[in-house]
Amino acid sequence: MNNIAITNATIVTPLGHSARKGAAMAELSVIREGAIIITDGLIAYCGSMQQMPEIPAGHARLDAEGRVALPGFVDSHTHLIFGGYRPDEFGWRLKGESYMSIMERGGGIQSTVNATRTASAEELAEKARWFLDRMSEMGVTTVEAKSGYGLSTESEMKMLDVIESLAADPEAKLRIVSTFLGAHAVPKEYKGRTGEYVDLIISEMLPAAKGRARFCDIFTEKNVFEIEDSRRLLRAARDMGFDLKLHADEIVTLGGAELAAELGAVSADHLLHVSDEGVRRMAEAGVVATLLPLTAFALKEPFAPARKFIEAGAAVALATDLNPGSCFSGSIPLTIALACIYMQMSVEETITALTLNGAAALGLAAETGSLEVGKAGDVAILEFDNYHSLPYYVGMNCVRTTISCGRVVS
Repeated sequence: MNNIAITNATIVTPLGHSARKGAAMAELSVIREGAIIITDGLIAYCGSMQQMPEIPAGHARLDAEGRVALPGFVDSHTHLIFGGYRPDEFGWRLKGESYMSIMERGGGIQSTVNATRTASAEELAEKARWFLDRMSEMGVTTVEAKSGYGLSTESEMKMLDVIESLAADPEAKLRIVSTFLGAHAVPKEYKGRTGEYVDLIISEMLPAAKGRARFCDIFTEKNVFEIEDSRRLLRAARDMGFDLKLHADEIVTLGGAELAAELGAVSADHLLHVSDEGVRRMAEAGVVATLLPLTAFALKEPFAPARKFIEAGAAVALATDLNPGSCFSGSIPLTIALACIYMQMSVEETITALTLNGAAALGLAAETGSLEVGKAGDVAILEFDNYHSLPYYVGMNCVRTTISCGRVVS
């Protein structure tokens, strides 16, 4: 059933059909004693109970008892599909090894590539379903899923097959958005021949992924895909109709943010070492800055400069970066705590970053990310009547009920 009426809620939501930028990120609508009526999966009413129309027949009823109702969270950057695990590498990092040094010794992304290539599609899907269940319990209703652990045409398409099957499942708890990330790393068989691998992506992988993935992403990083190869691949992807994303300026200041602005990318992600010029140009170009504090935390790196982006008038989104290596976590509660405590984001900015701006980072701000008539009935109801409980209950889940397109899923 996709028909439900939520009553006696404290409704807290950003408003709009595009990303909130700069100071506007802190502006939330708060309706006490509110109600939300969801019909056929879409919000038909969101406002005060005093003005609420009669609840139509056939609608389930949920009394929120004064608790906060937020838009469902949008996790706009994850590596949800992968084979194997890499706990040993976590121990290596605890002993001081860097992300890049682990890659150079054969670990890192290549290790997961080996496991993903040998895993069956059903094995990959079964693992992903487990994570999707955990995400829904934390209030997530929309998630991005990347390929990028195949690094061959066959294996990358296998990953996209899995994403498509999960998204099309009528019992799916979450909306899933697909991103092609064939340029996640240079596979071992192309070591020292980055340009030739980029040629393969452009000639084979992009045409095969066309129409199957909304976005094309690339790991723009020193000694991985540097600026010129990134520009060449992303231009080709744009010409084929893909929207663009970049892993940018994560490990060194390379100019990935500036490239994202130049090419009109929807988002640039990570940005731990973004330049001031990159911040300015992203703000001017309207590129969403998707910041991933869990990864910085796990790698013991400086957090991305959220305040610089906000003060420059940019839109900031937050996401988990769930992946088997640098950030084996999809914790929305810890993401919220890190953003508020260590990135100096207000609670209001953090809510906007995980809802409307996360949706904007996926090109979905007109469809979800806020509680407004005509948008998807995606709602996260907290255990508490005060939204400041989100960072206050440090690293702990305070979502009581998750509703996706009008259906209670957790």
